[in-house]
Amino acid sequence: MGLDATKMTNLSLLLAGSAIILGACVSAAAEPAAATLTPLVPLDTSTTAATTTSTSTSSTTTSTATTTSTTTTTTSTLPPTAGRTLELVETISGDISPKSVVSSGTGLFFAQNMMYRHTVTVYNAAFELVHTISDTVTLSDFGFDEYEGEFRGAPVEAAFTSDGSFAYVSNYEMSGPGFGRPGGDACNKANWDTSFLYRIDTASLEIDQVISVGAVPKFLAVTPDDKYVLVTNWCSFDMSVVDIEAAEVTTTIRLGRHPRGIAVSADASTAYVAVMGSRDIAVIDLESFAVDWIKGVGTSPRHIVLDPDGRYLYATLNGDGRVVKIDLATRKVVARVATGSAPRSMAISTDGDSLYIVNYNSNTVSKVLTETMTEVQEIQSNSKPIGITYDALTGNVWVSNYSGTITIYADVIDDE
Repeated sequence: MGLDATKMTNLSLLLAGSAIILGACVSAAAEPAAATLTPLVPLDTSTTAATTTSTSTSSTTTSTATTTSTTTTTTSTLPPTAGRTLELVETISGDISPKSVVSSGTGLFFAQNMMYRHTVTVYNAAFELVHTISDTVTLSDFGFDEYEGEFRGAPVEAAFTSDGSFAYVSNYEMSGPGFGRPGGDACNKANWDTSFLYRIDTASLEIDQVISVGAVPKFLAVTPDDKYVLVTNWCSFDMSVVDIEAAEVTTTIRLGRHPRGIAVSADASTAYVAVMGSRDIAVIDLESFAVDWIKGVGTSPRHIVLDPDGRYLYATLNGDGRVVKIDLATRKVVARVATGSAPRSMAISTDGDSLYIVNYNSNTVSKVLTETMTEVQEIQSNSKPIGITYDALTGNVWVSNYSGTITIYADVIDDE
Protein backbone atom coordinates (compact mmCIF):
# COMPACT_ATOMS: atom_id res chain seq x y z
CA MET A 1 0.00 0.00 0.00
CA GLY A 2 1.34 3.43 -0.87
CA LEU A 3 2.31 6.20 1.54
CA ASP A 4 1.25 9.83 1.06
CA ALA A 5 3.66 12.74 1.39
CA THR A 6 2.95 13.27 5.09
CA LYS A 7 3.59 9.64 5.93
CA MET A 8 6.80 9.67 3.84
CA THR A 9 8.01 12.63 5.87
CA ASN A 10 7.14 10.89 9.12
CA LEU A 11 8.88 7.72 7.99
CA SER A 12 12.05 9.66 7.11
CA LEU A 13 12.07 11.09 10.60
CA LEU A 14 11.51 7.66 12.09
CA LEU A 15 14.43 6.11 10.23
CA ALA A 16 16.74 8.96 11.15
CA GLY A 17 15.92 8.56 14.82
CA SER A 18 16.47 4.82 14.64
CA ALA A 19 19.92 5.19 13.12
CA ILE A 20 20.92 7.40 16.04
CA ILE A 21 19.56 4.97 18.59
CA LEU A 22 21.17 1.91 17.10
CA GLY A 23 24.56 3.63 17.08
CA ALA A 24 24.51 3.25 20.88
CA CYS A 25 27.53 5.44 21.35
CA VAL A 26 25.84 8.83 21.41
CA SER A 27 25.04 10.26 24.84
CA ALA A 28 21.52 11.35 25.75
CA ALA A 29 22.63 14.97 25.91
CA ALA A 30 23.87 14.79 22.33
CA GLU A 31 20.73 13.24 20.89
CA PRO A 32 18.57 15.33 18.54
CA ALA A 33 15.49 17.26 19.59
CA ALA A 34 12.17 15.45 20.12
CA ALA A 35 10.87 16.37 16.68
CA THR A 36 13.57 14.28 15.02
CA LEU A 37 13.77 11.36 17.43
CA THR A 38 11.10 8.79 16.76
CA PRO A 39 12.73 5.40 17.26
CA LEU A 40 11.99 2.92 14.49
CA VAL A 41 14.06 -0.03 13.34
CA PRO A 42 15.17 0.49 9.72
CA LEU A 43 12.96 -1.47 7.36
CA ASP A 44 15.92 -3.27 5.81
CA THR A 45 16.67 -5.00 9.13
CA SER A 46 13.12 -5.85 10.19
CA THR A 47 11.20 -6.43 6.99
CA THR A 48 7.60 -7.19 6.25
CA ALA A 49 6.80 -7.59 2.57
CA ALA A 50 3.19 -7.97 1.50
CA THR A 51 1.24 -8.35 -1.72
CA THR A 52 -2.54 -7.92 -1.60
CA THR A 53 -5.33 -7.67 -4.12
CA SER A 54 -6.06 -4.12 -2.99
CA THR A 55 -4.41 -1.30 -4.93
CA SER A 56 -6.04 1.58 -3.06
CA THR A 57 -4.51 3.55 -0.21
CA SER A 58 -7.37 2.98 2.22
CA SER A 59 -6.83 1.32 5.60
CA THR A 60 -8.59 -1.90 4.65
CA THR A 61 -7.84 -4.88 2.47
CA THR A 62 -9.74 -8.03 1.58
CA SER A 63 -9.31 -11.20 3.60
CA THR A 64 -8.96 -13.20 0.39
CA ALA A 65 -5.84 -11.35 -0.69
CA THR A 66 -2.70 -13.32 -1.45
CA THR A 67 -0.21 -12.33 1.21
CA THR A 68 3.45 -13.13 1.76
CA SER A 69 5.02 -11.94 4.99
CA THR A 70 8.57 -12.42 6.18
CA THR A 71 10.06 -11.13 9.41
CA THR A 72 13.60 -10.97 10.71
CA THR A 73 14.27 -10.61 14.42
CA THR A 74 16.53 -7.66 15.12
CA THR A 75 18.10 -6.88 18.48
CA SER A 76 18.28 -3.17 19.13
CA THR A 77 19.67 -1.27 22.09
CA LEU A 78 17.17 1.39 23.04
CA PRO A 79 17.99 4.34 25.28
CA PRO A 80 16.53 4.46 28.81
CA THR A 81 12.85 5.34 28.86
CA ALA A 82 13.02 7.48 32.01
CA GLY A 83 13.39 11.16 31.11
CA ARG A 84 11.48 10.73 27.87
CA THR A 85 8.03 11.89 26.80
CA LEU A 86 5.35 10.22 24.70
CA GLU A 87 4.50 11.95 21.44
CA LEU A 88 1.87 10.90 18.92
CA VAL A 89 3.46 9.86 15.62
CA GLU A 90 0.66 8.08 13.75
CA THR A 91 -3.06 7.32 13.81
CA ILE A 92 -4.41 4.27 12.00
CA SER A 93 -8.09 4.10 11.10
CA GLY A 94 -10.24 2.06 8.75
CA ASP A 95 -12.78 -0.71 9.20
CA ILE A 96 -11.58 -1.58 12.70
CA SER A 97 -12.85 -1.65 16.29
CA PRO A 98 -9.78 -2.93 18.10
CA LYS A 99 -10.14 -4.48 21.53
CA SER A 100 -6.40 -5.11 21.67
CA VAL A 101 -3.19 -4.60 19.71
CA VAL A 102 -0.19 -6.85 20.30
CA SER A 103 3.39 -6.74 19.03
CA SER A 104 4.89 -9.95 17.67
CA GLY A 105 8.39 -8.86 18.62
CA THR A 106 9.41 -9.31 14.99
CA GLY A 107 7.86 -6.26 13.38
CA LEU A 108 4.18 -7.23 13.06
CA PHE A 109 1.26 -5.93 15.10
CA PHE A 110 -2.07 -7.78 15.43
CA ALA A 111 -5.26 -5.85 16.23
CA GLN A 112 -8.25 -7.92 17.38
CA ASN A 113 -11.57 -6.38 16.28
CA MET A 114 -14.08 -8.49 18.24
CA MET A 115 -17.57 -9.33 16.93
CA TYR A 116 -17.97 -5.77 15.66
CA ARG A 117 -15.72 -6.40 12.64
CA HIS A 118 -14.99 -10.17 12.87
CA THR A 119 -11.38 -9.60 11.86
CA VAL A 120 -7.77 -9.48 12.92
CA THR A 121 -5.91 -6.68 11.16
CA VAL A 122 -2.14 -6.96 10.78
CA TYR A 123 0.24 -4.00 10.48
CA ASN A 124 3.96 -3.53 10.00
CA ALA A 125 6.41 -1.19 11.73
CA ALA A 126 5.81 1.48 9.06
CA PHE A 127 2.15 1.58 10.24
CA GLU A 128 0.88 0.00 7.02
CA LEU A 129 -1.93 -2.54 6.87
CA VAL A 130 -0.41 -5.82 5.75
CA HIS A 131 -3.47 -8.06 5.79
CA THR A 132 -6.99 -8.49 7.16
CA ILE A 133 -7.78 -11.94 8.52
CA SER A 134 -11.42 -13.00 8.71
CA ASP A 135 -12.51 -14.84 11.86
CA THR A 136 -14.78 -17.17 9.84
CA VAL A 137 -13.74 -20.83 10.03
CA THR A 138 -15.15 -24.23 9.12
CA LEU A 139 -14.68 -26.03 12.44
CA SER A 140 -14.97 -29.48 10.86
CA ASP A 141 -11.84 -28.71 8.84
CA PHE A 142 -9.97 -28.60 12.14
CA GLY A 143 -11.31 -31.88 13.53
CA PHE A 144 -14.54 -30.66 15.16
CA ASP A 145 -16.90 -32.81 13.11
CA GLU A 146 -19.89 -32.10 15.36
CA TYR A 147 -20.08 -28.62 13.84
CA GLU A 148 -21.25 -28.34 10.25
CA GLY A 149 -20.74 -25.28 8.11
CA GLU A 150 -19.00 -21.98 8.75
CA PHE A 151 -18.71 -20.19 12.08
CA ARG A 152 -17.61 -16.73 13.09
CA GLY A 153 -15.48 -15.86 16.09
CA ALA A 154 -14.91 -12.59 17.94
CA PRO A 155 -11.17 -11.91 18.36
CA VAL A 156 -10.25 -10.45 21.76
CA GLU A 157 -6.53 -10.80 22.51
CA ALA A 158 -3.41 -12.29 20.93
CA ALA A 159 -0.17 -13.84 22.17
CA PHE A 160 2.88 -14.92 20.18
CA THR A 161 5.36 -17.74 20.41
CA SER A 162 8.85 -16.67 21.45
CA ASP A 163 10.13 -16.45 17.88
CA GLY A 164 7.01 -14.71 16.58
CA SER A 165 6.20 -17.56 14.18
CA PHE A 166 2.68 -18.11 15.48
CA ALA A 167 -0.01 -16.00 17.08
CA TYR A 168 -2.76 -17.44 19.26
CA VAL A 169 -5.99 -15.42 19.24
CA SER A 170 -8.86 -15.80 21.72
CA ASN A 171 -12.48 -15.52 20.57
CA TYR A 172 -15.00 -14.00 22.97
CA GLU A 173 -17.75 -16.14 21.45
CA MET A 174 -18.62 -18.20 18.39
CA SER A 175 -21.57 -17.57 16.07
CA GLY A 176 -23.33 -20.28 14.10
CA PRO A 177 -25.46 -23.43 14.48
CA GLY A 178 -25.10 -24.95 17.93
CA PHE A 179 -23.95 -21.74 19.61
CA GLY A 180 -26.95 -20.20 21.33
CA ARG A 181 -25.75 -19.37 24.85
CA PRO A 182 -22.87 -16.91 24.61
CA GLY A 183 -21.65 -15.54 27.89
CA GLY A 184 -21.19 -11.83 28.56
CA ASP A 185 -19.20 -9.40 30.66
CA ALA A 186 -21.64 -9.62 33.60
CA CYS A 187 -21.93 -13.44 33.51
CA ASN A 188 -22.36 -15.68 36.49
CA LYS A 189 -21.06 -19.22 36.25
CA ALA A 190 -23.50 -21.26 34.16
CA ASN A 191 -23.69 -23.54 31.15
CA TRP A 192 -22.42 -21.01 28.64
CA ASP A 193 -21.12 -21.86 25.18
CA THR A 194 -17.45 -22.72 25.09
CA SER A 195 -15.26 -21.01 22.52
CA PHE A 196 -12.02 -21.49 20.58
CA LEU A 197 -8.51 -20.24 20.10
CA TYR A 198 -7.16 -19.70 16.62
CA ARG A 199 -3.52 -20.22 15.77
CA ILE A 200 -2.30 -17.94 12.97
CA ASP A 201 0.89 -18.60 11.04
CA THR A 202 2.63 -15.21 10.86
CA ALA A 203 4.33 -16.10 7.56
CA SER A 204 1.14 -16.98 5.66
CA LEU A 205 -1.20 -14.94 7.92
CA GLU A 206 -3.71 -17.78 7.79
CA ILE A 207 -5.53 -19.64 10.56
CA ASP A 208 -3.91 -23.08 10.65
CA GLN A 209 -5.18 -24.50 13.96
CA VAL A 210 -8.28 -24.24 16.14
CA ILE A 211 -8.36 -25.27 19.81
CA SER A 212 -11.42 -25.64 22.06
CA VAL A 213 -11.22 -23.82 25.42
CA GLY A 214 -13.73 -22.46 27.97
CA ALA A 215 -16.52 -19.89 27.97
CA VAL A 216 -15.62 -16.34 26.95
CA PRO A 217 -11.85 -16.71 26.74
CA LYS A 218 -10.31 -13.28 27.12
CA PHE A 219 -6.62 -12.96 27.92
CA LEU A 220 -3.95 -15.45 26.94
CA ALA A 221 -0.19 -15.86 27.25
CA VAL A 222 2.37 -18.18 25.70
CA THR A 223 4.92 -19.43 28.23
CA PRO A 224 8.52 -18.38 27.42
CA ASP A 225 9.51 -22.01 26.77
CA ASP A 226 6.70 -22.32 24.18
CA LYS A 227 5.25 -25.28 26.07
CA TYR A 228 1.83 -23.89 26.99
CA VAL A 229 -0.76 -21.33 26.01
CA LEU A 230 -2.56 -20.14 29.13
CA VAL A 231 -6.11 -18.86 28.57
CA THR A 232 -8.37 -17.19 31.13
CA ASN A 233 -12.03 -18.08 30.57
CA TRP A 234 -14.11 -15.19 31.89
CA CYS A 235 -17.43 -17.03 32.23
CA SER A 236 -16.03 -20.46 33.14
CA PHE A 237 -14.19 -18.90 36.10
CA ASP A 238 -11.09 -20.90 35.20
CA MET A 239 -7.92 -21.06 33.12
CA SER A 240 -7.25 -23.49 30.29
CA VAL A 241 -3.73 -24.84 29.96
CA VAL A 242 -3.15 -25.67 26.29
CA ASP A 243 -0.27 -28.00 25.49
CA ILE A 244 1.21 -26.44 22.36
CA GLU A 245 2.63 -29.68 20.98
CA ALA A 246 -0.62 -31.59 21.51
CA ALA A 247 -2.76 -28.59 20.47
CA GLU A 248 -5.34 -29.32 23.17
CA VAL A 249 -6.26 -28.43 26.72
CA THR A 250 -4.49 -30.75 29.14
CA THR A 251 -5.39 -29.03 32.42
CA THR A 252 -8.14 -26.67 33.59
CA ILE A 253 -7.55 -24.65 36.77
CA ARG A 254 -10.46 -23.15 38.69
CA LEU A 255 -9.69 -19.59 39.78
CA GLY A 256 -12.89 -17.77 40.70
CA ARG A 257 -15.07 -15.05 39.25
CA HIS A 258 -13.83 -13.39 36.05
CA PRO A 259 -10.15 -14.26 35.68
CA ARG A 260 -8.32 -12.05 33.18
CA GLY A 261 -4.70 -10.82 33.01
CA ILE A 262 -1.78 -13.27 32.92
CA ALA A 263 1.96 -12.83 33.45
CA VAL A 264 4.52 -15.64 33.30
CA SER A 265 7.97 -15.74 34.88
CA ALA A 266 10.95 -15.72 32.53
CA ASP A 267 11.86 -19.30 33.47
CA ALA A 268 8.28 -20.45 32.70
CA SER A 269 7.88 -21.90 36.19
CA THR A 270 5.14 -19.62 37.52
CA ALA A 271 2.06 -17.91 36.16
CA TYR A 272 0.28 -15.01 37.81
CA VAL A 273 -3.41 -14.45 37.06
CA ALA A 274 -5.51 -11.41 37.94
CA VAL A 275 -8.98 -12.45 39.11
CA MET A 276 -11.06 -9.39 38.34
CA GLY A 277 -14.08 -10.43 40.39
CA SER A 278 -11.93 -10.34 43.53
CA ARG A 279 -9.08 -8.48 45.20
CA ASP A 280 -6.56 -11.24 44.58
CA ILE A 281 -3.95 -12.56 42.16
CA ALA A 282 -3.46 -16.30 41.69
CA VAL A 283 0.06 -17.77 41.73
CA ILE A 284 0.21 -21.00 39.72
CA ASP A 285 3.06 -23.50 39.72
CA LEU A 286 3.36 -24.58 36.08
CA GLU A 287 4.88 -27.92 37.00
CA SER A 288 2.29 -29.14 39.54
CA PHE A 289 -0.46 -26.62 38.67
CA ALA A 290 -0.92 -25.94 42.38
CA VAL A 291 -2.53 -22.58 43.12
CA ASP A 292 -1.47 -20.09 45.78
CA TRP A 293 -2.60 -16.49 46.23
CA ILE A 294 -1.43 -12.92 46.61
CA LYS A 295 -4.31 -11.57 48.66
CA GLY A 296 -5.83 -8.14 48.98
CA VAL A 297 -4.00 -6.18 46.27
CA GLY A 298 -7.05 -3.99 45.55
CA THR A 299 -10.44 -4.04 43.88
CA SER A 300 -10.77 -5.77 40.50
CA PRO A 301 -7.20 -6.42 39.38
CA ARG A 302 -7.37 -6.56 35.59
CA HIS A 303 -4.01 -6.48 33.81
CA ILE A 304 -0.63 -7.55 35.18
CA VAL A 305 2.97 -7.36 34.00
CA LEU A 306 6.27 -8.54 35.46
CA ASP A 307 9.41 -6.47 35.52
CA PRO A 308 12.39 -7.89 33.55
CA ASP A 309 14.11 -9.07 36.74
CA GLY A 310 11.03 -10.87 38.02
CA ARG A 311 11.14 -9.02 41.33
CA TYR A 312 8.01 -6.90 41.00
CA LEU A 313 4.54 -7.51 39.62
CA TYR A 314 2.43 -4.54 38.50
CA ALA A 315 -1.38 -4.63 38.37
CA THR A 316 -4.07 -2.26 37.17
CA LEU A 317 -6.99 -2.06 39.57
CA ASN A 318 -10.09 -1.38 37.54
CA GLY A 319 -12.22 -0.88 40.64
CA ASP A 320 -9.86 1.40 42.56
CA GLY A 321 -8.54 3.39 39.61
CA ARG A 322 -4.95 2.70 40.67
CA VAL A 323 -1.86 0.84 39.51
CA VAL A 324 -0.02 -1.12 42.20
CA LYS A 325 3.51 -2.45 42.58
CA ILE A 326 3.81 -5.82 44.32
CA ASP A 327 7.03 -7.15 45.81
CA LEU A 328 6.98 -10.85 44.93
CA ALA A 329 9.38 -11.74 47.75
CA THR A 330 6.91 -10.53 50.38
CA ARG A 331 3.75 -10.67 48.22
CA LYS A 332 2.82 -7.23 49.49
CA VAL A 333 1.79 -4.05 47.70
CA VAL A 334 4.69 -1.64 48.21
CA ALA A 335 3.45 1.34 46.17
CA ARG A 336 0.42 2.55 44.25
CA VAL A 337 -0.34 5.41 41.91
CA ALA A 338 -3.48 7.02 40.51
CA THR A 339 -3.57 7.41 36.74
CA GLY A 340 -6.67 8.31 34.74
CA SER A 341 -10.17 6.96 35.22
CA ALA A 342 -10.58 3.19 34.73
CA PRO A 343 -7.00 2.02 34.05
CA ARG A 344 -7.36 -1.06 31.88
CA SER A 345 -4.44 -2.58 29.97
CA MET A 346 -0.77 -1.88 30.58
CA ALA A 347 2.65 -2.50 29.02
CA ILE A 348 6.16 -2.29 30.45
CA SER A 349 9.28 -1.01 28.69
CA THR A 350 12.13 -3.40 27.93
CA ASP A 351 14.33 -1.70 30.52
CA GLY A 352 11.61 -2.08 33.14
CA ASP A 353 11.75 1.61 34.01
CA SER A 354 8.37 2.68 32.60
CA LEU A 355 4.77 1.52 32.57
CA TYR A 356 2.31 2.64 29.90
CA ILE A 357 -1.36 2.47 30.91
CA VAL A 358 -4.58 3.13 29.00
CA ASN A 359 -7.31 4.91 30.98
CA TYR A 360 -10.61 3.91 29.40
CA ASN A 361 -12.93 6.55 30.82
CA SER A 362 -10.41 9.40 30.68
CA ASN A 363 -9.45 8.71 27.05
CA THR A 364 -5.80 9.04 28.03
CA VAL A 365 -2.51 7.14 28.14
CA SER A 366 -0.35 7.42 31.26
CA LYS A 367 3.38 6.93 31.67
CA VAL A 368 4.50 5.84 35.14
CA LEU A 369 8.10 5.45 36.35
CA THR A 370 8.40 2.12 38.13
CA GLU A 371 11.13 3.11 40.60
CA THR A 372 9.05 5.82 42.25
CA MET A 373 5.60 4.82 40.96
CA THR A 374 5.08 8.39 39.80
CA GLU A 375 2.87 9.33 36.89
CA VAL A 376 5.09 11.60 34.80
CA GLN A 377 2.74 12.05 31.84
CA GLU A 378 -0.90 11.64 30.87
CA ILE A 379 -1.48 12.20 27.17
CA GLN A 380 -4.76 12.35 25.27
CA SER A 381 -5.72 9.35 23.16
CA ASN A 382 -8.70 8.80 20.94
CA SER A 383 -11.97 7.65 22.48
CA LYS A 384 -12.07 4.48 24.61
CA PRO A 385 -8.44 3.32 24.75
CA ILE A 386 -8.58 -0.34 25.74
CA GLY A 387 -5.42 -2.17 24.61
CA ILE A 388 -1.71 -1.33 24.56
CA THR A 389 1.55 -2.92 23.48
CA TYR A 390 5.21 -1.96 23.68
CA ASP A 391 7.40 -2.64 20.65
CA ALA A 392 10.77 -3.81 21.98
CA LEU A 393 12.41 -3.20 18.60
CA THR A 394 11.53 0.48 18.32
CA GLY A 395 10.34 1.64 21.72
CA ASN A 396 7.06 2.75 20.19
CA VAL A 397 3.81 2.34 22.13
CA TRP A 398 0.71 1.21 20.21
CA VAL A 399 -2.76 1.87 21.65
CA SER A 400 -6.00 0.31 20.42
CA ASN A 401 -9.01 2.59 20.79
CA TYR A 402 -12.34 0.79 20.83
CA SER A 403 -13.90 3.72 18.97
CA GLY A 404 -12.09 2.68 15.79
CA THR A 405 -8.44 3.74 15.71
CA ILE A 406 -4.94 2.70 16.68
CA THR A 407 -2.66 5.47 17.93
CA ILE A 408 1.13 5.09 18.00
CA TYR A 409 3.39 7.07 20.32
CA ALA A 410 7.17 7.46 20.33
CA ASP A 411 8.95 7.90 23.65
CA VAL A 412 11.28 10.80 22.79
CA ILE A 413 13.92 12.69 24.69
CA ASP A 414 12.63 15.67 26.63
CA ASP A 415 13.48 19.15 25.39
CA GLU A 416 16.21 20.73 27.44
